Amino acid sequence: MPSFTLDEVRNRVCRERDSWWTVWAVDPIALRLVRLIANRTSITPNQLTVTVLLLGLCAAACFALGEGPFLVAGAVLYYVCFLVDCMDGKLARLTDRESLFGSWMDYIFDRFRVLVCAIALMGGQYVLTGRDVFVWLALAVVFCDMLRYLNALQVYKMRREMRSHLAGALERARATLSMLEPEPVRAGQPMSDTGEQAVLKHGISVLEQILRSQAERESRADRAAGKQPDVRLPRVDLHQGFRDRFPWYQRFWEFMRARRVRTHLVSGIEFQIAVFVLAPLVAVFSLSAVVWITVVAGVLLLAFEILIVYKLWLSTLDFFRVVDGIESALSLTREPDEEAGGQTPAENPSQTTLR
Repeated sequence: MPSFTLDEVRNRVCRERDSWWTVWAVDPIALRLVRLIANRTSITPNQLTVTVLLLGLCAAACFALGEGPFLVAGAVLYYVCFLVDCMDGKLARLTDRESLFGSWMDYIFDRFRVLVCAIALMGGQYVLTGRDVFVWLALAVVFCDMLRYLNALQVYKMRREMRSHLAGALERARATLSMLEPEPVRAGQPMSDTGEQAVLKHGISVLEQILRSQAERESRADRAAGKQPDVRLPRVDLHQGFRDRFPWYQRFWEFMRARRVRTHLVSGIEFQIAVFVLAPLVAVFSLSAVVWITVVAGVLLLAFEILIVYKLWLSTLDFFRVVDGIESALSLTREPDEEAGGQTPAENPSQTTLR
């Protein structure tokens, strides 16, 4: 049997930044339980994932009954369900048993759990009160949950594609620069290949600095999470436009990062906890609380998703600005060669283009 210490577990499984609910209300318990399971049992991460689904179904059964004591039991079961849901990934990272099938199970079971619990909670309240608003709330909860996770996947995909494209543009720029032979600049001579190459070199150096700093930052995060850093794909900081418009954001980001909390304060995690833990507990005193807590949580979730889309739009502007800058610098270096040799980049295979 292995013998992990609590510090080893924390260093290997904790992400550099996570949701505030996970950091403050789940990790202090989850880390100790993961250490106990890894040191004393042979339980696998996939077994924990199945346990999560069963706990979620039990919580849904309590929600469906709709009355006070069952709502409290459902809220407690959902918290335990979420706790175990955080443990399966941590146990997989700690014991080097991460798998694609395990990731698929975790994602599908999570979405199914939210669907069943939303129908059970709102359906139970509809049976008790006969108010149609609970039918609409069930649809709204499922919609918000799916929107959040679909948007997260697409944002990740777009950022990865932009980073990959920029890395490729950098390599092509390096290749083009290596083919050029600088000429000495005489006094009074207009900008020649040497000056144009200087422009290109400056652009490449700036982009390399961005790639290097982002790669180092994310490699540290990968190592802290027990993952092998991905050195194949350089990382690019594409949030400069957002920081320029909101100078205070960087200070806020650093403040939250020091506490291991991400700035996306209301994500799918907080939304689930509000709807399936807070709302049922408060509903013991007032059934209307289920309506208002769900509505407020949904509005805040949508607001943060809109903010993410806005940041993504600004990132695309930064992306095209960098790519266009490289292309402009490359065009400056190509024009003299074309005039001298009478060949265009399409005619001369030794010339490398960005598009």
